[in-house]
Amino acid sequence: MKLILRAFALIAIVAAGLWFGARHEVGSEAMPVVNASAGAVERGAAAFVGADFGGLSLQTLQSHAVPWKLVTAALVLDAVDSDPTLALDQDTLDKALGAFGLLVQARVQNMPVGVSDRPETLPLGVTHGTISPMAGMPVQVANMGCAACHAGVTYNAEGRPDPKTAWIGAPNTSLNLEAYTQAIFQTLKTYQQTPDQLMEAVTTLYPEMGWRERQTLRWVILPMVGARLDDITGDRPLPFSNGVPGSTNGVAALKYVFDVPLLGGGPGDAGIVSIPDLGHRHWRSSLLADGAYAIPQTERQTETTAADNTADKRAALATITTFFTVPSMGVHPDKAIEAIPVAKDIYTFLDQAYQSQPFPGVIDIDLALAGATIYADQCSACHGVYAHQNERLTLVSFPNWMGDVGTDPLRAQAFTQELVETFQDTPYRDQIAVARTGAYVAPPLDGLWASAPYLHNGSVPTLWHLLTPDARPETFELGGHMLDFTRVGVRLDNRRYPADYERFSQPVILDTTQSGLGNQGHDFGAALSDGDKAALIEFLKQL
Repeated sequence: MKLILRAFALIAIVAAGLWFGARHEVGSEAMPVVNASAGAVERGAAAFVGADFGGLSLQTLQSHAVPWKLVTAALVLDAVDSDPTLALDQDTLDKALGAFGLLVQARVQNMPVGVSDRPETLPLGVTHGTISPMAGMPVQVANMGCAACHAGVTYNAEGRPDPKTAWIGAPNTSLNLEAYTQAIFQTLKTYQQTPDQLMEAVTTLYPEMGWRERQTLRWVILPMVGARLDDITGDRPLPFSNGVPGSTNGVAALKYVFDVPLLGGGPGDAGIVSIPDLGHRHWRSSLLADGAYAIPQTERQTETTAADNTADKRAALATITTFFTVPSMGVHPDKAIEAIPVAKDIYTFLDQAYQSQPFPGVIDIDLALAGATIYADQCSACHGVYAHQNERLTLVSFPNWMGDVGTDPLRAQAFTQELVETFQDTPYRDQIAVARTGAYVAPPLDGLWASAPYLHNGSVPTLWHLLTPDARPETFELGGHMLDFTRVGVRLDNRRYPADYERFSQPVILDTTQSGLGNQGHDFGAALSDGDKAALIEFLKQL
């Protein structure tokens, strides 16, 4: 009996050692290095590029985070199976990831002085670190951070994109989260059935990987993946769509996390939103396309000027922003709220250092001056007043207008009262004034020229089409596009890209007849003459 008790005691000691030696949550290895003397601006820029917000953990691995080496090996195997001329190597992986609009090996052009270049081992905005489910069992996990969505390509004087040079704070108008998640699901579902082949691909792609991580992937993570896949019925990992290139579906994702009923059981919850430029977004008095999140005990929609842009207001918005990590990264609300100091630094960077990309083409100043008068008369009441400061146009007054301009209503309808009520069971119940508004907020227009396509759902390819509603195309190609500097937006030739243009990501055909993608409404400017439209567009290039 004593021997049996001693054996059980030894097992318990070993088990305890394995458990307490585990690392169930880690910090991001994607963080740039910040000089010791740097302040909040520099810390905020570095966090924008690489902070994990608690998204690298065993808990998030059950939902949003991925075992990076396993996932990428499956993607490369699929690429090689589709095209046997490809090699099972890093170049093929880079092409596979680039097809989803991820910016591979991209350097950040607008990083503040005092912050190092980011580590370039993974795509920009993909945070990563090594957890240990149990002691001695390492596995690299990866998740999406701020810059995955909010870092866009730069453009040359011809409007051609450079995906190797990025601008943090600009929208990634080519990021296709729907295709990315679907590909991960399908390839893992295929190759987890041949684990030896999959593990051989992992070893080939990552020859520096240690034997412990290899065994962890084979005997711990692969069974976990298999069990997760077995729980999913149907041919997709999520019951709702993540949208088209350059868009997200955060409301449906939040409903899914909180187990709130989805419209039509999921397929009908297609209220997508285009990823915006972040210039002057902190001047808003509420957040989200419909203004659903506001600062408690304040007026939801109120005019903002520089005098109202206080540190307290930015801190309140930063607190709200940490909640975005719940649907986007799978962070539990109890954990998400701990990232408030990091979010405050990011808001300091956006407030004190961020400027949208300058327009790379030629601007007709005389025509733009004429357009300024048209903008003041036709647009400023909703989108704000801009004036020249430090040789650039900058926002000086923002009305925070909310209302109905006849655009596709699905996204506003998607934020249901049931979703509002879920906040009462989170630590954010006193931090966010949540409401179902049923309308849309007119945003600031910083970086508008690089933010195509337009409207809240990205259903209009150019500013000219926005001002000419009758000419808006029913379908058009989107993702990895170059820019049309005349009409300003996605460059198209009969709704498709020019024949001689080589896309840097895999485009899709956006169909405005689909639910949530309607291109109707916002008819302002339709009555302008062709000359006035051209002048207004020239003015908007400067924002």
